[in-house]
Amino acid sequence: MNLTGALLVAMPGMGDPRFERSVILICAHSHEGAMGLIVNKPAGGMQLGDLLDQLEISCATKLRSAAVHFGGPVETSRGFVLHGAGYRSRLQTLDVTDAFGMTATLDVLEDLAIGQGPDPALTALGYAGWGPGQLEGEIARNDWLTAAGDPELVFGTDDDEKWLAAVRSLGIDPLALSGAAGRA
Repeated sequence: MNLTGALLVAMPGMGDPRFERSVILICAHSHEGAMGLIVNKPAGGMQLGDLLDQLEISCATKLRSAAVHFGGPVETSRGFVLHGAGYRSRLQTLDVTDAFGMTATLDVLEDLAIGQGPDPALTALGYAGWGPGQLEGEIARNDWLTAAGDPELVFGTDDDEKWLAAVRSLGIDPLALSGAAGRA
C-alpha cells in the first residue's frame, strides 16, 4: 500500500485530540513509514508574516496574513510549504504527486515574501509521522479513512470545512460514521 498523495481523514472517536477531525495529505509513504501534513488546523492564530518576522525575512505582500497550519506533532518548530507542483525550489522540492509538491527549505519562504513563491501554497509547522507499518495498523483499526488528494479541497476549501468535504468526497454522510470498528 502506498498512500503518497492521498488524504487521511480522521474517524470520529480518534482518541488523540491533536488529530481529531484532521485531514492529512500524505507526502511520503514507503515500507520505512509515512510522513504527512495536517491541512485543516491553523496554528493558534499564527500568520505567515509572524513566521517571516521570526526568520528576519522582509515581506510586504498580502501573504503576511495567510494562516500558518499545525502540520503535526513531530518537529513543531520545523516549517513546510505544501504547494502546487508547478513550483521548484532552487535547493530541494519533494515531488509528492503530479498535483502537489512540498518544500522545506528557507528559499521557498523568501520567494513567498517577494511574491514569487508557489501559488497555491499552505505553510505548516511540524508534521505527522508514522514508523514502518504503523499507519497501516491505524487504518486497519478504523482510525482513518483514505480519500483522493484533491488540490481544490486542500487549497481551495476553508479549513473548518475540509473534514466534511473530505468525508463527502467519499460519498459518505458524516452522520453515518462511527468510531467503533467491527469484524465480520
